Amino acid sequence: MRRKMVAATIGLAATGLAGCATAPTSFPVQVSRFHYDAMASRGTITVEPLPGGSVASIEYKTYAAAVEAELLRAGYTSPPPGQPGEYLATVSFSRAERALPPKRSPFTIGIGGGSFSGGRGGGVGLGGGVSFPVGGQRDRVGIVTELSVRIRHGADAVWEGQAQSLTDTSVPNVDTQAIAERLAHALFTGFPGESGRTIEVK
Repeated sequence: MRRKMVAATIGLAATGLAGCATAPTSFPVQVSRFHYDAMASRGTITVEPLPGGSVASIEYKTYAAAVEAELLRAGYTSPPPGQPGEYLATVSFSRAERALPPKRSPFTIGIGGGSFSGGRGGGVGLGGGVSFPVGGQRDRVGIVTELSVRIRHGADAVWEGQAQSLTDTSVPNVDTQAIAERLAHALFTGFPGESGRTIEVK
């Protein structure tokens, strides 16, 4: 009887491990932020598309709404109807298909990391690279989504951030809103964040 119980226990453990091996993979969000002060002051803020970017589609509005919700949570407020905000947040996003990895196998894709230049007319540079667990099994395709936000105060760029992650689209309940909210939440975690540092948010 004891041998049967041990065999049954081993069988259940093996089944559990097999289940873990085939479970959908959850990929972290890589976040980079740049600013030149502590961003202690707050005020009214308007969210708009990045100049020269795509038109304000329904999909864009989903990302803009997620960003606006995080900005309000961070202490900014909405301006009165028809009035511009004291701050302007420009939002852009991009998506690209990328092969999903075999389970627990790493690969590298590029994301931010670079320098900040502030002041009138200044901006923020994002470049360099960090790594994600991705690669192999070309028949499994996911989506790499990148969300970028720049906050301006008048002519000055005062903060910029970028969040990027891979999504396994076979996971239940994965849609544009869920992805937008996850990236925006990660981007504004610990706002304004440590300038020039890339963090991983799970």
